[in-house]
Amino acid sequence: MIRYNISFAGAGKVAAMLCRELHRRGHRIDRIVSPRRENGGWLAELCGAEWSSEPVFPESSDIIIVSVPDHSLENVLHAIKCGKKSLVAHTAGSYGLEVFPATIANKGVFYPLQTFSPGRTISLSGVPFFIEATGEYAEKRLSSIAESLGSSYFITDAEKRRMLHLAAVFVCNFTNYMLVSGKRITDLAGLDFNLLKPLISETVSKALEKDPSESQTGPAIRYDLNTIEKHLDLLSFSPELAKLYREISDSIMDYFKREKM
Repeated sequence: MIRYNISFAGAGKVAAMLCRELHRRGHRIDRIVSPRRENGGWLAELCGAEWSSEPVFPESSDIIIVSVPDHSLENVLHAIKCGKKSLVAHTAGSYGLEVFPATIANKGVFYPLQTFSPGRTISLSGVPFFIEATGEYAEKRLSSIAESLGSSYFITDAEKRRMLHLAAVFVCNFTNYMLVSGKRITDLAGLDFNLLKPLISETVSKALEKDPSESQTGPAIRYDLNTIEKHLDLLSFSPELAKLYREISDSIMDYFKREKM
């Protein structure tokens, strides 16, 4: 396995997970850049790296991974100063190579399709990485570090990656909000949310074992308008959830009606 000198711009959830795991796998971490020492200093200390508040990277850095909030990505990329041979790659799912300045010759995207949360340590082994790069040199380096993590990787263009990121919002972020909404209802009723865990587990397992469209159940797919109206009455405490319930039910009915035509 090739071991690289790697630096990071950013010290948030994604950067911290990647940094710790790459360090554990034998790569050398050169520098962690973050606006404040309390954000990145601990990560630098953990990995035996330098911390800096300025996005200036040593010539020794083979790869610079930029993992910052999307709204600041372009500004950070334009502020970077690094060696001519250094490969700079960002981890954003919704952006491609267009956000890089022309001054960076070797550039790429290294997007991990996973959700990261504070306080949770997950294995990156098996997490798919989606790679886009300016050429073979950059592509091989990004592929190599994905392999060093025990991860699979796919070469994709920006448009496919954006669609994948959109799909991820539905299956991850929106799904979690449905769980939040379910807990609001059980809390209101004085019931334990844990009662729903076997149902949640079976719902996800079933959808993963076969096509999710074959796993759909509930009053909307049965076109059970009587039950739907009763549920809407129960949701009178929250116009927001009632609207959400109605819109999703309508969407399910419309989708599966078209599928049967």
